[in-house]
Amino acid sequence: MSALPAQSIPAPRRAIDRLRVLRPAPEVVGRAKPRLAYAITAVTGVAAIIVAQMLLSIAVTQGAYEVDGYQVAQTKLARQQQQLREDLDRVQSPQYLAANAEALGMVPNADPVYLRLSDGAVLGEPSAADGAARSTAPLVPNALIDGVPLVTEQQTGKTPTQGNSPGAAGNAGGAIPAVAPVPPPVDGALPTPATH
Repeated sequence: MSALPAQSIPAPRRAIDRLRVLRPAPEVVGRAKPRLAYAITAVTGVAAIIVAQMLLSIAVTQGAYEVDGYQVAQTKLARQQQQLREDLDRVQSPQYLAANAEALGMVPNADPVYLRLSDGAVLGEPSAADGAARSTAPLVPNALIDGVPLVTEQQTGKTPTQGNSPGAAGNAGGAIPAVAPVPPPVDGALPTPATH
């Protein structure tokens, strides 16, 4: 075998190398975009942001007014609830209950009788309650229930008279002064208990 020198065999040339020729890139001639379109887009965007901000501000302000209205309504309802509680406390007073019981026909017994449970003994002399008998014990008037109608007056629609106070159990407990007694004046400071 005979060996040929490596330099004598030419290397194969590719066809691509022949086609690859460097040349300058052509200049792209494009039309210039008008700047007016950018200005209109920017102005429209800014106007949209301002309108959105104003609408959001109006919505927040409206919400604040609604919250304020609800707080005012809540305050009114709390005051009304407090007034109703005071009215309930007023009509639950012992004087009002006693006056209502008397208006419905119940009378106090002037001769109370007690039963001793340890041996079953009856203490006192039992007697029937008389409708004309009234309690001779001094009744404490309640100025808070003046003008509050009794149960019988509520049913008939009458209004209570000024002289007949429900806290006095009719006129039997004595006349109630129209003006409450004034407490004695305090000299210097309010009296306080000694705590030490």
